[in-house]
This record gives sequence, structure tokens and C-alpha cells, in this order.
Amino acid sequence: MIDVKKKMELSRIYFELLEKYSPQGWWPVTPVGGCQGKLPEAPIYGIKTKNHKQRLEIILGAILTQNTQWKPNVERAIINLNKLNLIDINQILKVNHEILADAIKSSGYYNQKAKTLKNMAEFLKKHSVQNLKSMDTAKARDLLLSINGIGPETADSILLYALDKPIFVIDAYTRRIFGRINNKEYSYDELQNLFHKNISPEFCNEYHALLVEHAKQHCKTKPICRDCPIKKFCSYA
Repeated sequence: MIDVKKKMELSRIYFELLEKYSPQGWWPVTPVGGCQGKLPEAPIYGIKTKNHKQRLEIILGAILTQNTQWKPNVERAIINLNKLNLIDINQILKVNHEILADAIKSSGYYNQKAKTLKNMAEFLKKHSVQNLKSMDTAKARDLLLSINGIGPETADSILLYALDKPIFVIDAYTRRIFGRINNKEYSYDELQNLFHKNISPEFCNEYHALLVEHAKQHCKTKPICRDCPIKKFCSYA
């Protein structure tokens, strides 16, 4: 049963954040032709229709952003992968581990992440991006979670941003914000279910991005409650 009060509150929080920060345009990708001598300094935001290579770039980016910030750490790694023509599963499998690890060094844990990128490339040889995209969300999620190095947050980021599946990504920022709002510690599944029950699927992408921006600007480890756009909803403030 839908909790009408909770549904209204989550909707109001979303629109307050949207008004404050504007649409975030996630997930940033390299534009078509961007790695053929015309590579921009950073991926661009707000692309509505993604091609196969851009979807693969998002999948790789979801791995690279584990335990680090997108800017500038993952951006730099994505640029390097493009320069080396490594947004390609065959090239990732072929390239020497040390070269791959060096290319993504800015993202941290680069040896571990290089192994995960190769694991993902091997997986995608068996289950193509298009195949995953057409698959039932739960089945695709289970398959992604079977890959060594892929946890729930990374799997859900891939499902939402690369495969356009209606699933809400729960990261440390989201748990921090709603833990403070409701004065409660949430498990991953518990908080994800809260969103799935009370928001429309089309909000999943933008809502998650707005929460990340809010955590960076206000709901930090040491929160800045002054001028917080959702202070009125929060039990912490």
C-alpha cells in the first residue's frame, strides 16, 4: 500500500531540489566523434539519446566512480580511455593490465578497477548491452551482480543510466540525506523500496542526481543547514 503522506513528501523534496539546483542532465558522456582528435576537456551533460559507445562509457564510468568523485577523478580517467580507444570491450580485454590501470589511475583503486573493467568486458561478450537493455530489470540486475567487483550501487547505476531501467540508485549521499531527514539508518534495500513505492519511475534519474548535488552543497559529513532548500523536511536541522 502506498503511504500517501510519504509519497507527497518525497515529491515535494524532489521539486524543492529541482528548483534550487536545476536539472543535472546525468549521466555525462563524450559526444559522438569526441575521441577522434576533437575530445573535449570533459564529458558533456544532458544528452537524451545515447548510442552504443556512450552506453558502454556509462557502464565503465559506473565502475570508475566507485569510492571517488566524478570531478575531476573519473572525468580524467574517461578522457584517457577515449584517447586510448578503450571504450571498446575487445580493446579492454586485449590491453595490458598495467596500461589500463595507468589510464584510470586518477579514479583511485586503479588496479582493482582495471580488473573489474576486464571482468565487465568479458561479461559483455556474453551478454551484450542491447540484450541487457531488452531484459527484465530484475534478471539484468542479478546478472550484473554476478560480476566480481560489481555491487548493488554500481549495478543499479548501470541499469538506470546506461540501460534506461526504472530503478533508484542508493548511494552514501542518499542514505545520509534521508537518514537525517527521518532520523533513521536505512539499509540499501529498505531505502530503495521507499523510493520505488512512492515516486514515479521517470523521477529516478534526476532525483538521484539532485540528491548528489545537494549532498555536495549542503548535506555534507558536517552539514550546512543554513539556506538548505529541504530544511523544513529534516529532523536533523
